[in-house]
Amino acid sequence: MPESNDDRVLTFAAAINEATEQAMAADPTVLCIGLGATDPGGVFGTTKGLVEKFGSSRVFDGPTSENAMTGIAVGAALAGLKPVMTHQRLDFFLLAMDQLINSAAKWHYMFGGQFQVPLTIRLVIGRGWGQGPTHSQNLQAWFAHIPGLKVVVPSSPVDAKQLLLASIHDPNPVLFLEHRWLHNIADHVPVEATPAQLGKARLARIGDDLTIVASGYLTLEAIRAVDYLSTRGVACDVLDLRTLHPLDWPAVHASASKTGRLLVLDSGALTGSISGEIVARVASEQFSELRSPPRRLAQPDIPEPTSLGLIQGFHVRSQQIASEALDIMGLSLADVAEHLVAPEPADAPGDWFRGPF
Repeated sequence: MPESNDDRVLTFAAAINEATEQAMAADPTVLCIGLGATDPGGVFGTTKGLVEKFGSSRVFDGPTSENAMTGIAVGAALAGLKPVMTHQRLDFFLLAMDQLINSAAKWHYMFGGQFQVPLTIRLVIGRGWGQGPTHSQNLQAWFAHIPGLKVVVPSSPVDAKQLLLASIHDPNPVLFLEHRWLHNIADHVPVEATPAQLGKARLARIGDDLTIVASGYLTLEAIRAVDYLSTRGVACDVLDLRTLHPLDWPAVHASASKTGRLLVLDSGALTGSISGEIVARVASEQFSELRSPPRRLAQPDIPEPTSLGLIQGFHVRSQQIASEALDIMGLSLADVAEHLVAPEPADAPGDWFRGPF
C-alpha cells in the first residue's frame, strides 16, 4: 500500500528523484544522463539509486564535455528517446548553448512540426557557501528569451515533482532550473505521478493591497516577508510563477488589476531580467489600473562576489522585500529589521540548508 498523501513528506531533492524514477518506470524511453548522475551523492541526491534500478544503459555518467554530451542528448531525443539531462551547474552548461539554442530549440519549428525534441535539461542555479561569480549565476532570463524553449522554476517539493513530470512528458525542450537552496526543504508530496500544467502560476498568498510576483527560491522569501507584512496590516498576493516561459500573463494581470500595486522579484541581475519584462508589460497594458508605479527587486548588475564581506546585501531577502512593500504602501519601516533578521553567513538561506558547499 502506498503511503497516504497526508502523511508523506519529501525533500525537494527527493521529489525530483521520485519524479525521475516514476517517469522511467512508466516509460522505457526515458533516460537519466549527466555528470555525476551515478555518483554516490547523485547530484545533490536527485539521481540517487536510479542506476541500481534501471541499469547503466538508461542511467549513465558522461565526460566533462558539456556541448558534446548535450548534442548526444538532442540526437537521442530526435530519435524518439526522452533524455533527462543533468548539469550540476548552470555555469558549466553555458558550453552547450550551441546545441540548445541553434539546434534543440528550433527543430520543431524549422521542420514544420515533423520533428520533436523531448529533452529535459536540469540546471542548478544559485550560490553555495563561498562560491563566487563562476558558480552562482541565475541566467533564467537568457533562456526565457529563446523561442522554442520552455523554462520551469519550481519553488516547492510538490512542484519539483509535478513540474518535472510535465517537463519529461513535453514533446519539446524544457529547461528545469533548480535553486540549490531549495534542495533540502521538505513538504507533503503526493505519491501519484501526476504532472502539473506548464505555464500555470500558483497564488501562494492572497491579499488586496499589493501583488508580489516571485519564482523559485524567492517565493519563500516573499512568503516570509508577506507573513510579517500581515502583522502591519498589509495583505499581499504572492504569485509564484512556476514557469517563466510560457509565463502565466493572465494571472499576473488579474492580480495587478485587483491590487493596483506591483512588486516583482528576480534572482538574476536587474538589467534584462524577467522582472523587467513583467513590469514593462503591466505598465504598458494596465497603466490606468495602477495606483503606484510598479517596482522590482533583483541582484545588482555586477558579478557575484566570493567574499563574505562583499556579498552582504547582494541577494534579495525578505527584509528587503518587506521594506520595499511598506515604502510602496507609504508606511514606515518600523521593526522590519528586528523581525526579518538577515541570515549569517549572507550566502546561505537559513538553518535548513546543509550544503554541500
